[in-house]
Amino acid sequence: MPDGGRRIRQDDRVTDRDAVPLDPAEPVPDPAAMRKHYRAEGLAETDLAATPVEQFARWFRQAAAEAHLFEPNAMIVSTADAEGRPSSRTVLLKQFDEQGFVFYTNYDSRKARDLAENPYVCLLFPWHPMARQVIVTGVARRTGRDETAAYFRTRPHGSQLGAWASAQSSLIATRADLDASYAELAARYPEGEQVPVPPNWGGFRVAPQAVEFWQGRENRLHDRLRYVAEQDGSWRVERLSP
Repeated sequence: MPDGGRRIRQDDRVTDRDAVPLDPAEPVPDPAAMRKHYRAEGLAETDLAATPVEQFARWFRQAAAEAHLFEPNAMIVSTADAEGRPSSRTVLLKQFDEQGFVFYTNYDSRKARDLAENPYVCLLFPWHPMARQVIVTGVARRTGRDETAAYFRTRPHGSQLGAWASAQSSLIATRADLDASYAELAARYPEGEQVPVPPNWGGFRVAPQAVEFWQGRENRLHDRLRYVAEQDGSWRVERLSP
């Protein structure tokens, strides 16, 4: 086992005082029996904006302002390494425009290492309460340092310190080690003092090659409309079977 790992024996028991013990007599919900009926109204080609970013802005505005979804900018980022082994995680979208969709991370993290080997990426916005999904596939490139620094300065002070404290995706021995690193940084850069941008931290901009808008419909006959980038910079719209 790599250094920093912990072996878990079969006779280990949960000792967290806040943990709620499982009742062995309580039945486990059957996922096959879980069903939701989606909306009757759907998504037609005539409803779409001229570009996928304009259409995304429409849905994003509805998710944030009308449906009041919790963190509508949360998206699942899926990457694959040079051998094609996939991994997924949830990150927060921080900017979008016709150039692409931007998120920030540690450049030593697993996602960043994957993107260094294989820049193709998929973003998924799972807006379940609206029975909607947006799926973006494209190519990720690092943002410039000036753009990264401008965004970093807008982050809360604690988040700036956290970017330094965490060697993202690396093994650590205990939570106490992470907390100690943060406390040391907090003493070095107290509230109100400018925190420098970590050299191994920055953004990725995903330039979309295809964007699918998925609207749940009754009887699982969902609407799936996908914009596909053409060589001349225009977009082709195609309908996919549910």
